[in-house]
Amino acid sequence: MDVLLQQLVNGLILGSLYALVALGYTMVYGILELINFAHGEIVMLGALVSVTVLGVLVAAGVPVPLALLLALAAAVLVCMATGVLVERIAYRPLRNAPRLAPLITAIGVSIVLQNLAMILWGRQYLSFPPVLAPQVYAWHGASVSNVQLLIVAVAALTMGTLLLLVQRTRLGRAMRATAQNREVAGLMGVDVNRVIAATFAVGSALAAVAGLLIASYYGIAHYNMGFLLGLKAFSAAVLGGIGNIPGALLGGLLLGVIESLGAGYIGDLTGGFLGSHYQDIFAFFILILVLIFRPSGLLGERVADRA
Repeated sequence: MDVLLQQLVNGLILGSLYALVALGYTMVYGILELINFAHGEIVMLGALVSVTVLGVLVAAGVPVPLALLLALAAAVLVCMATGVLVERIAYRPLRNAPRLAPLITAIGVSIVLQNLAMILWGRQYLSFPPVLAPQVYAWHGASVSNVQLLIVAVAALTMGTLLLLVQRTRLGRAMRATAQNREVAGLMGVDVNRVIAATFAVGSALAAVAGLLIASYYGIAHYNMGFLLGLKAFSAAVLGGIGNIPGALLGGLLLGVIESLGAGYIGDLTGGFLGSHYQDIFAFFILILVLIFRPSGLLGERVADRA
């Protein structure tokens, strides 16, 4: 029971990160039906920018809370600008092109961003500054650190803010209208281009928050960190029902728990052969099953909630 509780805790922490990244995929797909494979690189960019700015501020003696806020603000600004620029230059001209063209373009943008990051930051791993003194809390045999609790709290606050934005604001209504039918939304006075650009900006801001949290969770940032992370987050979005915001949240949490339980229990049963080094197997195996038996995802039928 202690092992089960610990693995569930680990899975929920990891799943909250997957869900945060998956929201960026599902928002763009909900409006454009475009799989933005460059989103993982936006997360990577947010991680590298936040770690770099945070290291400079901490070395300059700036108080830790202020340094974290400034690093997050810098990452959000850079990621939002990058997301809007990518949409304007790479995706908007191909909006009416065959669906394969934007997909190939998204892969190309991902490669470009990855190589630009390698040029700017190099191939080495960047260490996350030790800004918080580690404290571990134990409960019924399971342990969780203060950093992990902070990660879950920030991720939950960010996802809750997004839900309020989509459901309660004028921009959110425009997003939902555009997701239902772009042409009709345009006839009703919605500036479709502006809404799509705003969707990329919001999704990129979420990616910046996720980048900072992921860098703090693993303690490192790297130019190549966005590739596999993006694939897993996309898998989480498909698992829950891509284009559906509650589905992305559910899919991310489930994927994190599945990975954690698979690495913990199946790894032990196989003598470590399928342990933590092969935890990606469990995530993509579940994804294959979902695509076979429920291609629309767990909540895929709730199209009215799409962003």
